[in-house]
Amino acid sequence: MSENKDLLDLSITTNSNYGNQKSLPNATATLVLGICSLATCWVYGVPGLICGIIALSLHQKDKRTFQTNPKAYEVSFKTAKAGFICAIIGTSISALWFLLFGVAIIGTLLGR
Repeated sequence: MSENKDLLDLSITTNSNYGNQKSLPNATATLVLGICSLATCWVYGVPGLICGIIALSLHQKDKRTFQTNPKAYEVSFKTAKAGFICAIIGTSISALWFLLFGVAIIGTLLGR
């Protein structure tokens, strides 16, 4: 009977290696926005830039929180770091597309 209570008790951690892990407040949002930045970088660069810049700023906040207690946030910081990497790549590609389309538009206007 006590085994069933243990299964229903949400306070018991399932993996003893991680102990009392806390989740960073913006780790999932950073990952989602980083992936959105990658996925939308081909749309004239604008949505990718917006998502990427927001993801980068959220990661900075999470990084400061992580540095206060690295052991407690170790697992969720890996998620935030993956989002950070996606955001850097997405923002870079978006910036290149944005510049390419900007040069094309200016070249078209000056060519008239």
